[in-house]
Amino acid sequence: MNGLHLIADLYDCHCRTSFLLDAVGLESYCVDACRRHGLSVVGRLFHAFTDEAGQAAGVTGTVVLAESHLAVHTWPERQSVTLDVYVCNFSDDNSQRAEALFAEVCAAFQPQHREIRRVTRGLPGG
Repeated sequence: MNGLHLIADLYDCHCRTSFLLDAVGLESYCVDACRRHGLSVVGRLFHAFTDEAGQAAGVTGTVVLAESHLAVHTWPERQSVTLDVYVCNFSDDNSQRAEALFAEVCAAFQPQHREIRRVTRGLPGG
């Protein structure tokens, strides 16, 4: 259970608005980013939301990793994103891979303000 959980709330994102609305494009980017950082993709699910008028309204998605997951939720109407990357360190210490992935994905949204939390998980007494 020993692992690292990185959590970000990203505000005033200056990326293309389409990046916050396109489930297929965001999925492709996230999967490729996970692989670039040496993590093992075993599944994925991304869903595009629409508003009452049928207009695109945001995306929620998860890349399931052998090491754990990446999850992202976009709020284009607020130019905001929540992101979390969690990796287990069972057979290898994946912390540096997680940190690099997290930094890349955060930067891709080009936030003006970010709140970041790092949580060490699964250590008895920790």
